[in-house]
Amino acid sequence: MIMFIPPDGEFDLMTYRLTAEIKPLFAIEAMVDSHAHSRIEYLIKVRSQFKPRSVANNVVITIPVPPDADSPKFRTSTGTAVYDPAKDAILWTIKQYPGGKEFLLRAHFGLPSVDAEEEVAKPPIGLQFEIPYFTVSGIQVRYLRVVERNEKYAALPWVRYITTNGEYQIRTNI
Repeated sequence: MIMFIPPDGEFDLMTYRLTAEIKPLFAIEAMVDSHAHSRIEYLIKVRSQFKPRSVANNVVITIPVPPDADSPKFRTSTGTAVYDPAKDAILWTIKQYPGGKEFLLRAHFGLPSVDAEEEVAKPPIGLQFEIPYFTVSGIQVRYLRVVERNEKYAALPWVRYITTNGEYQIRTNI
């Protein structure tokens, strides 16, 4: 039993974090082919590993590229890809990503002919998403009752499930 005085407007009554080992909701494979310091090609495969009845919304995959990359060209099986020079990254946006699907991104960049003197750190691929009406843990609220002692408020008992990305990064050899 939880007793509380609700604030005005919308609020979160409870959130939780899961510490158990789970299969990642998305699997990402990144293959990079560098050609004699003149161009670099990326093949990114993203596979959703949740049930087909669920759909991830507003998926944004951030793929780091070398800071001196230029002349971007993209081909995607779905969504849109753009080069963000301020972040030195490809931003691949997929509005709705169904469960159990795999999508591909091919990217091609030109590189200056001058070779860099030192090795640059390789940042991870980032992933942002939200999946409404889905919980990774399978936790569910089976019963919800609101007892109103004050007649001024009309409470509407309902529960919303949503899974968001948090810190979701994929280390690669890019």
